[in-house]
Amino acid sequence: MADLTRIFHHLQRQLFPALTGELGPLSALDQQFCEVISLTDLGRFTRRYAWCGNGCPPCPRTWLAHAFIAKCVYQFPTTSALIDALKSRPLLRRLCGWESAGEIPSEPTFSRAFAEFAQDQLPQQIHEQMVVTHAGTKLVGHVSRDATAIEAPERPATKTAPATSVAPRKRGRPKRGEVRPPAPPKRLELQPVRAL
Repeated sequence: MADLTRIFHHLQRQLFPALTGELGPLSALDQQFCEVISLTDLGRFTRRYAWCGNGCPPCPRTWLAHAFIAKCVYQFPTTSALIDALKSRPLLRRLCGWESAGEIPSEPTFSRAFAEFAQDQLPQQIHEQMVVTHAGTKLVGHVSRDATAIEAPERPATKTAPATSVAPRKRGRPKRGEVRPPAPPKRLELQPVRAL
């Protein structure tokens, strides 16, 4: 917990003023994005995606990982919405790592990189590393209580004994002139007239 407090104070005192001086004012979502990026050690996890010298150099995977996190923080529904936002918002584009809109890779490149991250379980590895680093073996105490009032009687209602016992019905046809009480209604007959 002390590590998180120290990092938060560092962000508030040093990182955000420096970013504001360099890029302009940051919105609440921009600050949240910077906090998430600073808490994750992406360079440690994206080294394996580095260019090995064969073929054309790929787009830096760290920048694509930043865009992957931005998609979650800014809640973009699709990759194309993320790319449109990167092209139209210079601040977000620079926070992810690209200087100009022309440097942003195509949608298939984003999709291939996101598929690699999912296959290698990069988000799970980053989450595990953050938990180990910042929480360690500490026990996190959290209690969730529901404050919804549930109406219930204080004591169970007393059951009333039946007033009179009804004689069992005779079977068969009634005799001539014999009047029998009507049969009690069946459940299906009572359902349409009952309240909820």
